Amino acid sequence: MNDVVRRWNTEGTIFVTAGIAAMPFDDQAAILERVREFDGFTPDNDPYGEHDFGRFDYKGQTIFWKIDCYDRELKWGSPNPADPTVTRRVLTILLAEEY
Repeated sequence: MNDVVRRWNTEGTIFVTAGIAAMPFDDQAAILERVREFDGFTPDNDPYGEHDFGRFDYKGQTIFWKIDCYDRELKWGSPNPADPTVTRRVLTILLAEEY
């Protein structure tokens, strides 16, 4: 379910931080594409196979992305992240320094 949000920008909400939003549009688009195409998951950085976090370098800056699971109203954590009827996924893209 996390891959659907990340790759196809559906079934969730995407947020970018102020640092990403301040970049030129072409850079923002390139970063979003890198997030979509990310496949650097390993047992070390994704021990549970959730595909909910990634990092990469872009023009000398480290970019993080992460997916969090909230209730449908985006008020609390999801009571059951495996159930899409009670979960809304949020993909956040940020500069590492903003973490």
